[in-house]
Amino acid sequence: MRLSTVVSLLLLFSSAATLTNAHNITRLLAKHPAFSTFNHYLTITHLAAEINRRTTITVCAVDNTAMSELLSKHPSIYTIKNILSLHVLLDYFGAKKLHQITNGTALAATMFQATGSAPGSSGFVNITDMKGGKVALGPEDNGGSLDVYFVKSLEEVPYNISVIQISKVLPSDVAEAPTPGPSQMNLTDIMSAHGCKVFADTLLANHEASKTYQDNLDGGLTVFCPLDDPFKAFLPKFKNLTAAGKTSLLEFFGVPVYQSLSMLKSNNGLMNTLATDGANKFDFTVQNDGEDVTLKTRSTTAKIIGTLIDEQPVAVFTINKVLLPKELFKAEAPTPAPAPAPEKAADAPKSSKSKDLSSAPSDSPADAPADDPADQAADENAGVRFDGGRLVAVVLSLWLGLLML
Repeated sequence: MRLSTVVSLLLLFSSAATLTNAHNITRLLAKHPAFSTFNHYLTITHLAAEINRRTTITVCAVDNTAMSELLSKHPSIYTIKNILSLHVLLDYFGAKKLHQITNGTALAATMFQATGSAPGSSGFVNITDMKGGKVALGPEDNGGSLDVYFVKSLEEVPYNISVIQISKVLPSDVAEAPTPGPSQMNLTDIMSAHGCKVFADTLLANHEASKTYQDNLDGGLTVFCPLDDPFKAFLPKFKNLTAAGKTSLLEFFGVPVYQSLSMLKSNNGLMNTLATDGANKFDFTVQNDGEDVTLKTRSTTAKIIGTLIDEQPVAVFTINKVLLPKELFKAEAPTPAPAPAPEKAADAPKSSKSKDLSSAPSDSPADAPADDPADQAADENAGVRFDGGRLVAVVLSLWLGLLML
């Protein structure tokens, strides 16, 4: 009887754990009105989403007075993001740990360092337990000056997230340096330098598509750039498109809103593109599986494999295949099959359900069921039913545990 009780309670705790929500920095700071400005800028710089995605982190918050001093210098939103990212430590430092640092000092990496925008050690923060019970902090590139102090702990979820107040904004010439706005970015240079030169050159050669990308930089833009090898292999098909088709194809790889990687990982569903225009949908489906994010059309599944830039309002990601929009490729005549093909004809419906459809030559009607909206809805409903079943398991486990006590 006791063994049954233990098993039931273990099932209860394991099931309940799966329903536990991760921390939310916006909600944690909302309990402290004196930090509302800091909280606001974490949100609009999209740092809040990055903080929520991580599991071991410390946020060094400053109050509204300190934020007013920072804002009086009129930095751009991109510079503010760099400054605040220096205040997010990629380790857990609760009040107790701050006063028990091994050897009295520690060097902590920050989110600013993780962006790759911080040269050398400028993205690290020195934490030192001073005499008299004070804990001082300062950027590693600050010439050894430690004039920012730990004030108090605001919120702690042990070894998960710690939110502490520090006396003022951490000074850093690197983080505070003017950051160019998106309209000053040269997207094609960025793509060319990181394995997407063929796509970038093709985009540059198309004035209309290139202008569409440029016009969307300030308002928000996410680009999914095919790597050189797959796009080079695709060029013969590209050259067979009409002028309008070429423009639409290139615009198909851009989305007119900013989507960080963490946002893509938390969202599934259809996404419009720069090529979307009324009846011409030119959309694709975003799906995620753990840390992997895939983009799907009826005939192609591509995976995001790298990040070239992710700074609001612009993100550029690399993908491993060329997405084929159904508006341009569903009417293509299939490539003549080799001699054995007739023997495999009966298996065609099964292949349409395959996870890797990149080998399909076109969006033929036989391939359509693979991404039919009804199938997607069924998959989503199945996910809902699974979560509901988990909730039922929790309730039943609790009832059985109490019954057997």
